[in-house]
Amino acid sequence: MSLYRAAAAAALVLAIAACSAAPASVASPSQSPIPTGGPPVTAAPGGPAELQVYGAASLKAVLAKVKEAYELANPGITLSISTDSSAALETKIEQGAPADVFLSADTAGPQKLVDAGLATGGVVKIAGNVLTVIVPVGNPAKIASPADLARPGVKVIAAGDAVPITKYAAKLIEYLAALTGYPTGFASAYAANIVSREDSAGAVAAKIALGEGDAAIVYATDAVASGKVENVAVPAGANVPATYGGVALARSKFAQATSTFLAWLTGAEGQAVFAGFGFLPGK
Repeated sequence: MSLYRAAAAAALVLAIAACSAAPASVASPSQSPIPTGGPPVTAAPGGPAELQVYGAASLKAVLAKVKEAYELANPGITLSISTDSSAALETKIEQGAPADVFLSADTAGPQKLVDAGLATGGVVKIAGNVLTVIVPVGNPAKIASPADLARPGVKVIAAGDAVPITKYAAKLIEYLAALTGYPTGFASAYAANIVSREDSAGAVAAKIALGEGDAAIVYATDAVASGKVENVAVPAGANVPATYGGVALARSKFAQATSTFLAWLTGAEGQAVFAGFGFLPGK
């Protein structure tokens, strides 16, 4: 367990601990103001451009605020945002979808596009996250800790194998299984309890909010954004940091504008928007 993993996990677990006994609430625009850290740009970098931005489903809310803030600061630039599972978006790009920027819930997907010659430059780390366990309001299955994810009869909702949250969740289960007090065969019992595989972490959270499952592992920010779930704390030392990566796509006609946009996301103004929705810095 690296110092960064422990530090990052502890920071966001503390942030959501206050809502672990009650439904999370959606961050409103008043809670996440548009940053005004400098004078607005008076002309679009490289001229007017409409950038097609493909973003992970877990970024849907924050990208709406990013669009508002970035277009205000950069007259002539329009962001057209499309969100879906990172895996689904990557596939669309590989099949020729006309996107300019890809923002994934991991760095592996963007790196794959770089390696295939479909993206230019390196992968830019735009944000961080950690994981949490969520349950429906009222916690009908009485999930007291992540150990209960392996209890017989618990209905666990998960995502598909290609979705980044699944890879992060698998690592979390591995770490939990090594903790004192967790039963032998915890990982296999957890896997046996999975009753549904969804297209994205957001879809997983939505299904739990509807009471169609007893528990799920999602990004901590998804739990906050849902407003209709409760959190079950994950031990800080076992949590898994998730890193979101972005790339400029090679087929874009707006190379300068895409580069400028990615730089903005990692700068003070962009990071302030991410922080307003509970994301950690990209590292």
